Amino acid sequence: MPVFEIFDFVSRSLPLSFDTRLSNQVFILFLLCLGLPFLVDLHLPLLDGQLVRGVENVQAFLLLFCAIFSYFYIRPFDLADGQKQFWLWAICWWLLLFGRSISWGRDYFPEVPKVYFRAISIVLIAPVVFMLFSRHLRAEIVRKFKSVSLPLWVLILSVVGLIAADSIEHGRAISFIFLHDVAYKDFMEEMYEFPLILGLFMMTLHIMKQDKPPVVAEPVYLELDDHEAVAKN
Repeated sequence: MPVFEIFDFVSRSLPLSFDTRLSNQVFILFLLCLGLPFLVDLHLPLLDGQLVRGVENVQAFLLLFCAIFSYFYIRPFDLADGQKQFWLWAICWWLLLFGRSISWGRDYFPEVPKVYFRAISIVLIAPVVFMLFSRHLRAEIVRKFKSVSLPLWVLILSVVGLIAADSIEHGRAISFIFLHDVAYKDFMEEMYEFPLILGLFMMTLHIMKQDKPPVVAEPVYLELDDHEAVAKN
């Protein structure tokens, strides 16, 4: 098919390699992107903004889960320099996205002075920025760009979610494709961030599987009593 030939040409032309296989993850993400525009046909009650708030809470939970899962799955402190810094940096990114999704905590504690939320934002943003001064991290990012294989279809569907959310938020010309009822604008904008979050997690997991050290089985020693030892001899 021409589409597959085009993507094969692109994947061979770029330093970054792509996995073009169609997996169950791709199928699920595709159905999610395809079905989201029709959610408004269910006429869900917005509950004076509580529905959107609930969606935002689920997103925050997912981002925090991604950070925790990544840490315990890859165990960065058990890796060599380069990989260790890269995955700590990736986890910091998840935490940064989590903090941003809850406005650094302002969504849950609006009565707290703003200076505290600004401090939280600095604490979460600083590691992502300052870790780039590590030569191990920079070298690993270059190595990843040259050697890691990314799931192409997951990447494309994630970009679709990003474009859809952005077009709904800013009322762009293509927003009518994704938004069928203006009353659900905020709701649909948040819902289209799910393909992006899930796609990022799928791509992260795909890379983690390539970096995760293989599990080496420990040798099993059998203890023989004296009679069994004599019989063996």
